[in-house]
Amino acid sequence: MSKSPAVRVGALVSVAVLLLAGCAAAPDKNTDDGGGEQSCARMVTNSGGLDDRSFNDASWKGMQDAADEFGINVDVLVSTSETDLAPNVQQAVDTGCEFILTVGYELTPATIEQAASNPDVNFAIVDDVADAPNIKPLVFDTAQAAFLAGYLAAGVSTTGKVATFGGGNQPPVTLFMDGFVDGVAKYNEVHGTAVISLGWNKEQQDGVFTGDFEDINKGLTVTQGLIDQGADVILPVAGQVGEGAVRAALDSGGRASIIWVDTDGYDVLSPDFRPVILTSVLKNTGDAVVSIVKSSIDGTFDNSPYIGTLENGGVDIAPFHDLESKVTPELMDEIDQLRAAIISGAVSVTSPSTPR
Repeated sequence: MSKSPAVRVGALVSVAVLLLAGCAAAPDKNTDDGGGEQSCARMVTNSGGLDDRSFNDASWKGMQDAADEFGINVDVLVSTSETDLAPNVQQAVDTGCEFILTVGYELTPATIEQAASNPDVNFAIVDDVADAPNIKPLVFDTAQAAFLAGYLAAGVSTTGKVATFGGGNQPPVTLFMDGFVDGVAKYNEVHGTAVISLGWNKEQQDGVFTGDFEDINKGLTVTQGLIDQGADVILPVAGQVGEGAVRAALDSGGRASIIWVDTDGYDVLSPDFRPVILTSVLKNTGDAVVSIVKSSIDGTFDNSPYIGTLENGGVDIAPFHDLESKVTPELMDEIDQLRAAIISGAVSVTSPSTPR
């Protein structure tokens, strides 16, 4: 789903990743011809930082692609704790850049505050909705793709039990979990089976959470417990915590496989983990970021939410890679038909957290 490389405009753009709070000053906006074109953009990560193999990484890739395509200077302020969030957004604004991207609901208050104080700056936020004239939300109806993943999980399970867990009980997390358990239920409806979903009760909107998105050991422990209960396909929606889930599946000696989220886990995780990655629930964050940066540059920026769906390619599931042999041709066909039915509206995927 990545874009093809674009011809660079002018000199090669230097893109630096800052590991400490702080950001390079914005370059002079004046061009040789006296114009005032947008020259730079800044991104602020949530407390998970970069290298989360998730939405921070995907968003940053989108910023880098925008730098290549539009010839602007981009930089990132990396948050490693909650205390970094508001100062990093302030420092991003202080560079004088015309576009600021913030990643994750943790940054919503700081984004809203800075947008109100800087009405001439265009802001976008990933995975949350902030109501302001100069903030564009980038949200994804991941329940649609997770529905496909749940159907897949039920179809390949040999124990009759699958599972999901989250890092925290927040809408961007539970949206995945709602879609997953509903996909399992759909498989049961179609096939007359009784595959059980562990870890999440959609009706009660409650389930298994580790309480954070960074502690890999928590993911290992929770997943070991789910495997011990018989789950053989597990969806962790927990950022870096999910790496512990993959490790537990690998250590189980083939008793379980993992469905990754946000990015294709087969590509972004250690190659050692590939034998247990069944698929991934994808958010095409990078292309969305490029599109929003373009709108900021060409003057078409607005605050209407971008909502990624199966129909517009904003969400989907990844290939099955090394585990494709577990997925029968019949199951593949059913998933393709289900995708088409969701796009057409014949099958409705709903959640209390569905973005609007």
